[in-house]
Formats: sequence, C-alpha cells, structure tokens
Amino acid sequence: MIDYSLHLINASEVILEAFKKLNNVPKNLTLFVINKENELLGTLTDGDIRRGFLKGLKLSDSVEKFMIRDYKSLTKCKLNPQNIKKLKEKGIKLIPILDEQNKILDVIDLNSVTTVLPVDAVLMAGGKGDRLKPLTDKIPKPLLKVGSKTIIEHNFEHLSHYGIIEFIITLRYLGEQIENKFGNGDSHGIHITYFKEEEPLGTIGALSSIKGFKHDVVLLMNADLFTNIDLESFYNDFIESNADMAVATIPYIVDIPYAVLDLNEDNIRGFKEKPTYTYYSNAGVYLIKKQLLDLIPTGAEYNATDFLQTLINMGKKIIRFPILGYWIDIGKPEDYFKAQEFVKHIKN
Repeated sequence: MIDYSLHLINASEVILEAFKKLNNVPKNLTLFVINKENELLGTLTDGDIRRGFLKGLKLSDSVEKFMIRDYKSLTKCKLNPQNIKKLKEKGIKLIPILDEQNKILDVIDLNSVTTVLPVDAVLMAGGKGDRLKPLTDKIPKPLLKVGSKTIIEHNFEHLSHYGIIEFIITLRYLGEQIENKFGNGDSHGIHITYFKEEEPLGTIGALSSIKGFKHDVVLLMNADLFTNIDLESFYNDFIESNADMAVATIPYIVDIPYAVLDLNEDNIRGFKEKPTYTYYSNAGVYLIKKQLLDLIPTGAEYNATDFLQTLINMGKKIIRFPILGYWIDIGKPEDYFKAQEFVKHIKN
C-alpha cells in the first residue's frame, strides 16, 4: 500500500497542475482523477497528456479532458490474489481499491508488493532460545541480527512483500524488548498488536485467546525462521484445495550407505543398494481457517502437532506445501552462523 494522496488530482484542475503532481510521483507516473465528492473518475499519465496535446488540447484545458475513463480497479470484496494476478498480467502496476461509492480506500503498488493476501499473520516470539545461549541471555532470539536486520524484521519484510500488514506477535521471554523496538509497526508499514503469554502456551496455544482477527485465514509461523517461502503459492494451494489447514514442509533426505534388505519374516525377497529416502518435515509455517481455532483449548499448553492430530481425528482436510526456496530454523548456533553466511548472498 502507498500514500495515494500524492496521486490524487481534481478533474477541474488545469493540466499544468498535473505536470507538477507527476513530478512528485516519479516511481509510478500515474494520477487518479477525482471529482469534488472524491469519487474516482479516471486515471492520468504523462503519456495521456502527450496524446491529448497531439489531439489539440492545451495547457489551460482541464485534467478531465486528458484523463482515461476506462481504468482498472478492485472493490474490497474482490481484493484477492486471483484478481490481482489478472491485472498484473495486463501490465497494471497501480490498483485503486474502491468502496461502494467509488471512492478510493487504498492503492496497491505492484512495484512494491507481489500481491495482497487476505490473512492475519501471527508470529510466535515467546521462546527463550536456550540452545543459542549466551547470545540469548539478554536479548530475545527474534531480535538477533542476521546481516544488518533482526530475524523478525526479515520476516516483516518478506510477509509485507505479499501485502500482509496485520501482524500479531506473541511474547513471553524478554518480550518487552520486541514491543519497545517495533511499537505499533508504523515504522515498517504494518500494523502490530501483541499477545503476552503469562505461562508457556506451546506453539499454537495462544491462538485460542487472540481476538479480533480481521480475515478468515490465519498465517502462523515461528518468528525465528529465515525463509523465502512463496506465500502466494502457499495461499493459493490452500484456497484451491479447500483445505482446513496447510502445513509448509521441507525435504529431509536420508542416504543409506549400505544395501537395504526387503524381508518377509526371515526370508530375503530383494534389496535396494545404497538407497536414498526423502521425508517431509514440518517447517513451522501454517495456514488455518479461523473458525477452527475454537478447537484449541484456552490457557493450556498446546502445540501445532496436537492441533494437527485433532484435525486428523476429525477427518479435516490438511495439505502440505513444499518450500522450494531457502529455509533455516535458527535454533542452534550452527543454524545462526549458517544464516549469517547465507544472507550475504541474498539480493535485497
């Protein structure tokens, strides 16, 4: 989302004023033309102005004579990754989001975000990070730096790239440091609220007590992950599969250096010479239908694996999503140092 006030111009203004406005929006070079009631009438670019001059229009003519009326927009109810993708394919970079009165609520800048996912993000940041001591003696693990940014800031930026702006951070160990550093999230262009665990609630227990989710889908992830998971594909798979929960996974490969026998009791039926087996491990990133959070016991320690088992027992649909990019769970010193080396090769 952007400060779209810079892109607004009244239809009655002379085109010379549009030139001045366009000088202040060099990145996008698009203006949204509104009337006195702030209703969107059209769009205007420098190309539209040039074409207007070629048709004989003058500097003293109104913006309305130059603007394009056939603009593309979305309403709040149609704001989803599928519709955004269709507009992206048409080469549209700025998408106005309109209310029922055709007034602009917001503007999506596809130069800055790849889509807008309608989810609330919950980052679990309450752990002590015992395996990283003494690094975590006086600082919570999410505030350890990987490169020039803290671990949790890498996650803010990654999720924001997918248009996620609603964040809830669960806190316990040294949580006040996180709250003091980020406040309400304005400095990062997001909105942050905090949930403080009085007692350890496991990896998912806090979700039963968090109220006021703004969307029907909740993204839950550990705040100490360092990953570039494709969240748009993750979300699309979740929706298209009509799943109740999606679990991001990473491949875990086991090489057996010997021949493995295929046995029937004591009889050898065959063998595999030095086989390789691939297993899929839980990556600590989940998408969950909000209404299912009522199944989580309130005020009790409860882990994501407990919740998974509950849903399995109920016959709910759970899908896996393979992470094809990088993923580091920063739990041990070797993981932390691996992330420090890895980040040197990532383009910001």
